[in-house]
Amino acid sequence: MTRPRPAAPFGPLLRHWRQLRRLSQLELALEAGISARHLSYLENGRAAPSREMVRLLGASLDLPLDAQNTLHGAAGYAPPFPPQDLDSTGFQHVRQALDFILRQQEPHPGLVLDGGWEIRLRNAAAGRVFAPFQAAYAMEERHRGNAMHVVFHPRGLRPFIANWAEFAGHMLQILLREAAQGGAAAARLLAELQAYPDLPAGAAAPGSGPVATLKLALGELRLNYFSTFTTFAMPQDAALQQLKIECFYPADDATAAHAQTP
Repeated sequence: MTRPRPAAPFGPLLRHWRQLRRLSQLELALEAGISARHLSYLENGRAAPSREMVRLLGASLDLPLDAQNTLHGAAGYAPPFPPQDLDSTGFQHVRQALDFILRQQEPHPGLVLDGGWEIRLRNAAAGRVFAPFQAAYAMEERHRGNAMHVVFHPRGLRPFIANWAEFAGHMLQILLREAAQGGAAAARLLAELQAYPDLPAGAAAPGSGPVATLKLALGELRLNYFSTFTTFAMPQDAALQQLKIECFYPADDATAAHAQTP
Protein backbone atom coordinates (compact mmCIF):
# COMPACT_ATOMS: atom_id res chain seq x y z
CA MET A 1 0.00 0.00 0.00
CA THR A 2 1.16 3.53 -0.73
CA ARG A 3 0.88 6.19 1.90
CA PRO A 4 -1.48 9.12 1.34
CA ARG A 5 0.14 12.25 0.05
CA PRO A 6 1.45 14.39 2.95
CA ALA A 7 -0.50 17.57 3.68
CA ALA A 8 2.74 19.46 4.42
CA PRO A 9 6.47 18.68 4.08
CA PHE A 10 7.67 16.52 6.96
CA GLY A 11 11.29 17.68 6.90
CA PRO A 12 10.73 21.43 7.37
CA LEU A 13 8.14 20.74 10.08
CA LEU A 14 10.56 18.47 11.93
CA ARG A 15 13.28 21.13 11.64
CA HIS A 16 10.86 23.78 12.92
CA TRP A 17 10.11 21.77 16.06
CA ARG A 18 13.76 20.88 16.65
CA GLN A 19 14.74 24.54 16.46
CA LEU A 20 11.80 25.58 18.62
CA ARG A 21 13.05 23.13 21.26
CA ARG A 22 16.53 24.62 20.80
CA LEU A 23 18.13 21.30 19.97
CA SER A 24 20.93 20.63 17.52
CA GLN A 25 20.59 17.73 15.10
CA LEU A 26 23.10 15.81 17.19
CA GLU A 27 21.20 16.44 20.43
CA LEU A 28 17.88 15.31 18.97
CA ALA A 29 19.51 12.30 17.31
CA LEU A 30 21.02 11.23 20.64
CA GLU A 31 17.65 11.69 22.38
CA ALA A 32 15.89 9.59 19.74
CA GLY A 33 18.65 6.97 19.52
CA ILE A 34 19.30 7.47 15.80
CA SER A 35 22.25 8.82 13.84
CA ALA A 36 22.62 12.53 13.21
CA ARG A 37 23.13 11.69 9.54
CA HIS A 38 19.76 9.94 9.30
CA LEU A 39 18.08 12.86 11.07
CA SER A 40 19.68 15.23 8.57
CA TYR A 41 18.32 13.11 5.71
CA LEU A 42 14.84 13.24 7.25
CA GLU A 43 14.96 17.01 7.55
CA ASN A 44 16.16 17.65 4.01
CA GLY A 45 13.82 15.10 2.44
CA ARG A 46 16.44 12.57 1.37
CA ALA A 47 14.83 9.93 3.57
CA ALA A 48 11.17 9.17 4.33
CA PRO A 49 10.24 8.36 7.93
CA SER A 50 8.41 5.23 9.01
CA ARG A 51 5.38 5.62 11.27
CA GLU A 52 7.49 4.39 14.19
CA MET A 53 10.16 7.00 13.41
CA VAL A 54 7.57 9.79 13.40
CA ARG A 55 6.26 8.54 16.76
CA LEU A 56 9.80 8.35 18.16
CA LEU A 57 10.72 11.87 17.04
CA GLY A 58 7.44 13.34 18.29
CA ALA A 59 8.03 11.78 21.71
CA SER A 60 11.68 12.87 21.76
CA LEU A 61 10.62 16.44 21.01
CA ASP A 62 7.95 16.21 23.73
CA LEU A 63 5.30 17.48 21.32
CA PRO A 64 1.69 18.01 22.37
CA LEU A 65 -0.63 15.33 20.98
CA ASP A 66 -2.18 17.67 18.41
CA ALA A 67 1.31 18.57 17.16
CA GLN A 68 2.15 14.85 16.96
CA ASN A 69 -0.99 14.39 14.87
CA THR A 70 0.19 17.14 12.52
CA LEU A 71 3.66 15.62 12.29
CA HIS A 72 2.16 12.24 11.33
CA GLY A 73 -0.02 13.92 8.73
CA ALA A 74 3.00 15.67 7.25
CA ALA A 75 4.64 12.26 6.84
CA GLY A 76 1.50 10.85 5.20
CA TYR A 77 0.16 8.87 8.15
CA ALA A 78 -3.18 8.97 9.92
CA PRO A 79 -3.12 10.87 13.25
CA PRO A 80 -2.48 8.51 16.19
CA PHE A 81 -4.41 10.69 18.66
CA PRO A 82 -7.60 11.76 16.87
CA PRO A 83 -9.56 14.23 19.02
CA GLN A 84 -13.05 13.35 20.20
CA ASP A 85 -15.88 15.54 21.38
CA LEU A 86 -16.86 15.63 25.04
CA ASP A 87 -20.30 14.29 24.15
CA SER A 88 -18.96 11.27 22.26
CA THR A 89 -19.49 7.75 23.59
CA GLY A 90 -15.80 7.28 24.28
CA PHE A 91 -15.80 10.27 26.60
CA GLN A 92 -18.72 9.12 28.76
CA HIS A 93 -16.65 8.45 31.89
CA VAL A 94 -14.54 11.56 31.34
CA ARG A 95 -17.68 13.68 31.09
CA GLN A 96 -19.00 12.12 34.29
CA ALA A 97 -15.74 12.98 36.06
CA LEU A 98 -15.90 16.58 34.83
CA ASP A 99 -19.52 16.96 35.94
CA PHE A 100 -18.61 15.54 39.36
CA ILE A 101 -15.73 18.01 39.83
CA LEU A 102 -17.92 20.94 38.85
CA ARG A 103 -20.65 19.87 41.28
CA GLN A 104 -18.13 19.52 44.09
CA GLN A 105 -16.85 23.02 43.38
CA GLU A 106 -20.20 24.56 44.42
CA PRO A 107 -20.94 27.15 45.71
CA HIS A 108 -17.89 28.57 43.93
CA PRO A 109 -17.48 28.89 40.15
CA GLY A 110 -15.98 26.11 38.08
CA LEU A 111 -15.29 25.99 34.32
CA VAL A 112 -14.01 23.44 31.81
CA LEU A 113 -11.94 25.09 29.08
CA ASP A 114 -10.58 23.61 25.85
CA GLY A 115 -7.24 24.35 24.18
CA GLY A 116 -8.61 27.56 22.68
CA TRP A 117 -10.00 28.68 26.06
CA GLU A 118 -13.58 28.13 24.91
CA ILE A 119 -15.86 27.41 27.88
CA ARG A 120 -17.13 23.87 27.32
CA LEU A 121 -18.82 23.29 30.69
CA ARG A 122 -19.65 25.39 33.73
CA ASN A 123 -21.33 24.79 37.06
CA ALA A 124 -24.37 26.65 38.37
CA ALA A 125 -22.19 28.87 40.57
CA ALA A 126 -20.31 30.18 37.54
CA GLY A 127 -23.57 31.33 36.00
CA ARG A 128 -24.78 32.80 39.29
CA VAL A 129 -21.59 34.67 40.26
CA PHE A 130 -20.72 36.09 36.85
CA ALA A 131 -24.31 36.86 35.74
CA PRO A 132 -24.31 40.52 36.92
CA PHE A 133 -21.14 41.20 34.94
CA GLN A 134 -22.28 39.27 31.86
CA ALA A 135 -25.46 41.36 31.76
CA ALA A 136 -23.28 44.45 31.26
CA TYR A 137 -21.15 43.00 28.43
CA ALA A 138 -21.27 44.87 25.12
CA MET A 139 -18.94 42.51 23.25
CA GLU A 140 -19.65 40.38 20.18
CA GLU A 141 -21.73 37.28 20.81
CA ARG A 142 -19.17 35.00 19.14
CA HIS A 143 -16.53 35.82 21.78
CA ARG A 144 -18.72 35.59 24.89
CA GLY A 145 -17.96 31.90 25.33
CA ASN A 146 -14.18 32.36 25.27
CA ALA A 147 -12.57 33.03 28.65
CA MET A 148 -9.60 34.93 27.23
CA HIS A 149 -11.68 37.15 24.96
CA VAL A 150 -14.00 37.92 27.88
CA VAL A 151 -11.03 39.10 29.98
CA PHE A 152 -9.29 41.10 27.24
CA HIS A 153 -12.20 42.56 25.27
CA PRO A 154 -12.63 46.26 26.15
CA ARG A 155 -16.40 45.73 26.48
CA GLY A 156 -16.34 42.34 28.16
CA LEU A 157 -15.32 41.59 31.75
CA ARG A 158 -12.32 43.88 31.47
CA PRO A 159 -14.02 47.12 32.71
CA PHE A 160 -15.05 45.29 35.89
CA ILE A 161 -11.62 43.86 36.74
CA ALA A 162 -10.20 46.27 39.31
CA ASN A 163 -6.67 44.87 38.88
CA TRP A 164 -6.98 44.33 35.13
CA ALA A 165 -3.37 45.12 34.11
CA GLU A 166 -1.97 42.77 36.74
CA PHE A 167 -4.47 39.97 36.12
CA ALA A 168 -4.30 40.26 32.32
CA GLY A 169 -0.51 40.14 32.52
CA HIS A 170 -0.69 36.79 34.30
CA MET A 171 -3.20 35.46 31.76
CA LEU A 172 -0.95 36.53 28.89
CA GLN A 173 1.97 34.70 30.48
CA ILE A 174 -0.09 31.50 30.61
CA LEU A 175 -1.13 31.86 26.98
CA LEU A 176 2.40 32.67 25.81
CA ARG A 177 3.69 29.58 27.60
CA GLU A 178 1.03 27.39 25.98
CA ALA A 179 1.85 28.80 22.54
CA ALA A 180 5.60 28.31 23.09
CA GLN A 181 5.01 24.70 24.08
CA GLY A 182 3.34 24.05 20.74
CA GLY A 183 -0.33 24.79 21.38
CA ALA A 184 -1.69 25.75 17.96
CA ALA A 185 -5.03 26.92 19.39
CA ALA A 186 -3.21 29.04 21.98
CA ALA A 187 -1.07 30.63 19.26
CA ARG A 188 -4.15 31.53 17.19
CA LEU A 189 -5.91 32.95 20.24
CA LEU A 190 -2.85 35.00 21.18
CA ALA A 191 -2.83 36.59 17.72
CA GLU A 192 -6.52 37.51 18.12
CA LEU A 193 -6.00 39.08 21.54
CA GLN A 194 -3.12 41.20 20.28
CA ALA A 195 -5.64 43.16 18.20
CA TYR A 196 -7.17 44.58 21.40
CA PRO A 197 -5.88 47.96 22.66
CA ASP A 198 -3.78 48.65 25.74
CA LEU A 199 -2.53 45.15 26.45
CA PRO A 200 -0.12 44.79 29.39
CA ALA A 201 3.51 45.23 28.38
CA GLY A 202 5.99 42.60 29.54
CA ALA A 203 5.61 40.03 32.27
CA ALA A 204 3.16 40.58 35.08
CA ALA A 205 4.71 41.99 38.25
CA PRO A 206 4.41 39.79 41.35
CA GLY A 207 1.41 40.65 43.52
CA SER A 208 1.42 41.22 47.25
CA GLY A 209 -0.33 37.93 48.09
CA PRO A 210 0.68 34.29 47.69
CA VAL A 211 -1.49 33.84 44.54
CA ALA A 212 -2.67 36.04 41.67
CA THR A 213 -6.22 37.23 42.26
CA LEU A 214 -9.13 38.33 40.08
CA LYS A 215 -10.68 41.43 41.69
CA LEU A 216 -14.16 42.22 40.34
CA ALA A 217 -16.11 45.41 40.99
CA LEU A 218 -19.60 46.35 39.80
CA GLY A 219 -21.41 49.10 41.70
CA GLU A 220 -21.20 48.11 45.38
CA LEU A 221 -20.43 44.48 44.53
CA ARG A 222 -16.83 43.46 45.23
CA LEU A 223 -15.56 39.92 44.63
CA ASN A 224 -11.99 38.64 44.93
CA TYR A 225 -11.05 35.18 43.62
CA PHE A 226 -7.99 33.11 42.96
CA SER A 227 -8.16 30.03 40.77
CA THR A 228 -6.52 26.67 40.13
CA PHE A 229 -6.14 24.73 36.89
CA THR A 230 -6.43 20.95 36.76
CA THR A 231 -5.54 18.79 33.75
CA PHE A 232 -5.79 15.08 32.96
CA ALA A 233 -2.80 12.85 33.58
CA MET A 234 -1.58 10.70 30.67
CA PRO A 235 -4.31 11.62 28.15
CA GLN A 236 -4.42 9.66 24.89
CA ASP A 237 -6.60 12.15 23.04
CA ALA A 238 -5.45 15.47 21.58
CA ALA A 239 -8.53 17.39 22.70
CA LEU A 240 -8.48 15.87 26.19
CA GLN A 241 -4.84 16.82 26.67
CA GLN A 242 -5.76 20.47 26.22
CA LEU A 243 -8.75 20.52 28.59
CA LYS A 244 -8.37 22.59 31.74
CA ILE A 245 -10.66 22.65 34.76
CA GLU A 246 -10.55 26.09 36.36
CA CYS A 247 -11.87 26.29 39.90
CA PHE A 248 -12.37 29.68 41.57
CA TYR A 249 -11.94 30.15 45.33
CA PRO A 250 -12.75 33.19 47.48
CA ALA A 251 -9.70 35.29 48.36
CA ASP A 252 -11.40 37.09 51.26
CA ASP A 253 -14.21 36.57 53.78
CA ALA A 254 -16.64 38.91 52.01
CA THR A 255 -16.41 36.90 48.77
CA ALA A 256 -16.84 33.65 50.71
CA ALA A 257 -19.95 35.05 52.39
CA HIS A 258 -21.37 36.24 49.05
CA ALA A 259 -21.11 32.70 47.70
CA GLN A 260 -23.48 31.51 50.41
CA THR A 261 -26.12 34.10 49.48
CA PRO A 262 -29.15 32.46 47.80
